[in-house]
Amino acid sequence: MNNTNAHIFLTGKAGTGKTTFLRDLAQKTHKKFVIVAPTGIAALNAKGVTIHSQFLLPLGTFAPVRDPSGEISDSSQVFTQNTLVRKNPLNKARKQVLRDIDLLIIDEVSMVRADVLDAIDYRLRQVKRNYNQSFGGVQVLMIGDLYQLPPVVRDSDWNVMRNYYRSAWFFDALALQQDGFVYIELEKIYRQQDEVFIKLLNNLRNNIATDEDIKTLNGFYKTEEERKKLGEIITLTTHNYRADELNKSALASIKEKASHYTAELIGEFPESMYPVDEDIELKVGAQVMFIKNDSSEGAYFNGKLATVTELGHDRIVVKMAGEKTIYALKKEKWENRKYSVDETTKELEEDIIGSFTQYPIKLAWAITVHKSQGLTFDKAIIDVGKAFAPGQVYVALSRLRTIEGLTLGTKIDPRAISSDAQVVEFSQQKEAHQSPLDELLIVGQRQYLERLVLQVFDFSALLNQVLNVQVSEKSDMEFEEESMRAVLPTLREKMESEVTNTDKFKSQLLRLLRNQDRPTFEDRLAKGSSYYLSQFKGLMKSLLTHMEEVRQFTRTKTYINALDEIDQLLMKKLNDMATIGQIAAQVLDGKEVQREGIRSKQLQEERKAMLDEIDKSIAASGKSVKRKSGKKRKTSGAKGEKKPKGETYQTTLSMIKDGKTIDEIAEKRGMATSTIESHIVRLISQDELEIKNFISEEEMDEIIHTIKNDEVKTTADAVHALKGQFTFAQVRMVQSYLNK
Repeated sequence: MNNTNAHIFLTGKAGTGKTTFLRDLAQKTHKKFVIVAPTGIAALNAKGVTIHSQFLLPLGTFAPVRDPSGEISDSSQVFTQNTLVRKNPLNKARKQVLRDIDLLIIDEVSMVRADVLDAIDYRLRQVKRNYNQSFGGVQVLMIGDLYQLPPVVRDSDWNVMRNYYRSAWFFDALALQQDGFVYIELEKIYRQQDEVFIKLLNNLRNNIATDEDIKTLNGFYKTEEERKKLGEIITLTTHNYRADELNKSALASIKEKASHYTAELIGEFPESMYPVDEDIELKVGAQVMFIKNDSSEGAYFNGKLATVTELGHDRIVVKMAGEKTIYALKKEKWENRKYSVDETTKELEEDIIGSFTQYPIKLAWAITVHKSQGLTFDKAIIDVGKAFAPGQVYVALSRLRTIEGLTLGTKIDPRAISSDAQVVEFSQQKEAHQSPLDELLIVGQRQYLERLVLQVFDFSALLNQVLNVQVSEKSDMEFEEESMRAVLPTLREKMESEVTNTDKFKSQLLRLLRNQDRPTFEDRLAKGSSYYLSQFKGLMKSLLTHMEEVRQFTRTKTYINALDEIDQLLMKKLNDMATIGQIAAQVLDGKEVQREGIRSKQLQEERKAMLDEIDKSIAASGKSVKRKSGKKRKTSGAKGEKKPKGETYQTTLSMIKDGKTIDEIAEKRGMATSTIESHIVRLISQDELEIKNFISEEEMDEIIHTIKNDEVKTTADAVHALKGQFTFAQVRMVQSYLNK
């Protein structure tokens, strides 16, 4: 995870430590990450957020095409790439989070359908402005067990999905076909120690249970009368209604006064995430189950049974099952999280937006197999005679520590034991055809370094955002002060001027890497990083000054938000430049990249110092008082007439017709050359200038051929594809000509 950029599917049988690994990774990885899961409860358990809330996905089926959804289906429950952009755009906060991450962790991925994974893929490509790599270049870790919880697919969903997917399982997502993924299975089982029981469970999981296996299991069947004598024990059943009936009737049969305990809710905590009932009804003698591990004293674990012995106001005392231990319960707090980017440091943060405080128990005479996911029982009654989904029998039995703790409520029918055939085929193929993991790691490390070099010294996303702001805000934010008008054109010019040199620099680094010339590679990397850090820190100071000056004006919120995107991209670029040398050295040494020392606080401190200096400068200049607007005022002619619309473009046109060059016009008018070039782009689109005055037919043909390539999505993509032979201005002129 820490030394490659490969997508990884981490799987393993029940009890092999997938959740433990996730907790450990979250503490140790140097990568910026978010954790998502398909349901509220799964997100709560993983200490993350739901997929739909983070990616703002509408409910329904995703068709991985650009067409409007109406061309795919009449159903309002179908959405496409087009729909996501037009009808379900991401807000600023979510964009910032997704733009900042290097790693996406998806827990309980077996429940995630292929179309949902492709919707995530499209969101990340769009936000990262990287359409050439799956998930926009973000590494994806998928955790789950395909033999446990399957995705939910209605017939109406599959009628749409079948046109694009081999199956509904996540591994058939189109995004994963592009770059592939590494299959890693945790094999050591920690929940069970009995080798005979482990072998039996494996046979059930792999659809190869023998007659002897079934006979062994059915030997644990007990009649209803026999089951009543078992004392404290939980029943695992297949349907919700059956579990509810058993719990309600058992509680009602206790002739004691009921007590109620209400949860304390603070902030945002949706009902779909409640880990236990908001109102818990108990009686002395009730059988309960703990639904989380005791993090402080280790007195109980997730799935531990107990019997209520005493109830009072804010007091619950229980006796642990199979023990004489008496324990007074403490309330536990569950927290609802969301991710955000700090406005000052631009660091990714995890915010607590709500909490749910309640006793960590629920009635436990019965529970569904589905809800027993992740639980461990010393003994249980397994009632799966009506198993309806692949893997249910395996899931139920694998909750037990030992086969001695098993009691069957109904005998197991061999026909009810099944695993999805596509899952079995996928698992067998992955294990059979994948290279050994140590070989994959070596290849993955080399690819990771090469991708880092290409990514860190690629300024196209940053440049495109500057261009977007210039175009979208041009008419609204014409500042009176020339220095304020010049900020974005200057940023753009400086980055455009580096494109050719940067492409050569990246090629040189890749050549040195492939030739295994480490000393020269590290020397060039250090010098290049130092040079670009110096350049980009200067750009950051200029941008931050501009932003603080603009904040002094009213009616600038939209413009500020647009600048904020540039600011975030710039800060991430600086952070990447500052850390690539440390990461490269550890990878080349064959060491695991450690979090400590990789994320330096120096950049954040320099940024804060810049902001303090800027604030003092603005206060000293007298600009810190809010003014109505910093925009240019429209001036009137002698007769009170407005200046003709587009006069500035006409002035440029007149000077071009007089034979002036772009540089001469820019100097004479006191404008940036990029501003004059944007005038020319507009004049070409309005048929007031001929493109052949600036670009030959042969050059035009070459640019057009490149632009029409499906992999070229932006102006920067085109400039890079053309190997720097043409400027951004020339490419935009051709785009303008084609649009016209």
